[in-house]
Amino acid sequence: MTTKMRSEIAEQPAALRATLDALLPRVGEVERLAGETRQLLFIARGTSDNAAVYGRYLAETHTGRLSTLAAPSIATTYRRRLDLDGVLAVALSQSGRTEEIVDTLAWAKDCGAKTVAITNGGEQSPLAQAADLALCTVAGEEKAVPATKTYTTQLAALAVLALGLGADVDAADLQRVPDAVEKLVGDPGDLEAIVEGLADKPGVVVSGRGLAFSTALELALKLKEACYLHAMGLSYADLLHGPIAVVDEDTPAILVAAGEGPTLAGTVALAERVTGAGASAYTVGGGTALSSVSTAALNGPDLPEWVAPLGLIVPGQLLTEALARRLGIDPDAPRGLNKVTQTD
Repeated sequence: MTTKMRSEIAEQPAALRATLDALLPRVGEVERLAGETRQLLFIARGTSDNAAVYGRYLAETHTGRLSTLAAPSIATTYRRRLDLDGVLAVALSQSGRTEEIVDTLAWAKDCGAKTVAITNGGEQSPLAQAADLALCTVAGEEKAVPATKTYTTQLAALAVLALGLGADVDAADLQRVPDAVEKLVGDPGDLEAIVEGLADKPGVVVSGRGLAFSTALELALKLKEACYLHAMGLSYADLLHGPIAVVDEDTPAILVAAGEGPTLAGTVALAERVTGAGASAYTVGGGTALSSVSTAALNGPDLPEWVAPLGLIVPGQLLTEALARRLGIDPDAPRGLNKVTQTD
């Protein structure tokens, strides 16, 4: 039986094409709204917060704008007013109905920020209605609790946002993403070997750096929520500052990297250190440089680093779904979780 999660993973190429068709013509709107701003504030929770990490790295590496992840409690619990003049506040919520995110975006606007919503909830969702500009993704209804196609289309919207901010990238790279994702859905790599390698393990460390850090965080979250693993998502720089001590024969590492870029060499070195210590190093992406030093490898997309995270997560999603089934867990409905989470 095919799970809803597996079906929705396979729907991502179409969802990405539809989202890019809808949002790329709106780059000029982003440019006009952001024209008087100088820095970004990302507002999100959960999977959307992992997408925001990608947005932050993308904005800082390719648009030169200082970017920050918001602490929504400043608005909703402490109720503290800040001076957000010159700030572009970007709120992300797949449903567009998480009250804390809607309220925090409204707070940001009241504090002087220009506001953007990124949501799959449509133009009539509360989040879209609260924003100066809504970039609505076109993923269609997502029925499985773990977000897949709504996450990757959020990343696509953030890439469009970066274009509107004047990113020093080739916009044509975005058009290659759906085909790259489709290839990964059909051929993710050594999936079964990694499923078997993780099936009897209580935990795993998932690590990447720079633009791939968002993928490490998102894959760790997926393994927690759908497979009930103690999965720790870390930058590999932070991993080396102590937590690497937990990596051993009972706690493998999953290392994520684009096939190019300044963080690849460090990821390769980390994989060599992990295997040298007698632990398993499973890898996602990184080309032959990374796969050649891994215990088993999942394929990465043939994409430049700035859009690689849109593809890097896909083999991880497939791994999560397959591992959940191997463990006898229904990945569509993990215990204790709902599709829309409300927080204070």
